[in-house]
Amino acid sequence: MHFIQGIITSMKNVVPLQITNSFPKRLEHSVVVDYGVSIELIGDMKGKLVMTGDVAVFSAIGQSMFGMPLEGEMLDSFIGELGNMIAGSFSTILVEYGVTTDITTPFVIKEHIVLAEFDKGMQVPLSFQDTGDMDIYLLLD
Repeated sequence: MHFIQGIITSMKNVVPLQITNSFPKRLEHSVVVDYGVSIELIGDMKGKLVMTGDVAVFSAIGQSMFGMPLEGEMLDSFIGELGNMIAGSFSTILVEYGVTTDITTPFVIKEHIVLAEFDKGMQVPLSFQDTGDMDIYLLLD
């Protein structure tokens, strides 16, 4: 449960929007991603942190952080950087629980992919006030 709270805290520390989260769900199947970012976790914890949502949600988050709408290559770059910020903050929080991790370069997802190779997975549904919804997945090897 520390892992899930670490993800939520990381998001709240980075994104300047009011965020509410629904109850985390244990995954029993693969994850389908159409748009988002994936960052691998290495070290004591191995797996992926994956953020998914509509293009409009990522764009609105970018606008809340930078004061201007983001689109095209700037939006893609922002999504990768947002993933870096969230995963980096998450890794820092995990140290408090004695778990040392590092993160890899973000992989921006812009097409339909299926993530099926993981041992344990959790989905954390998030809702951003007046913006939309996003799911964060913690997929552990």
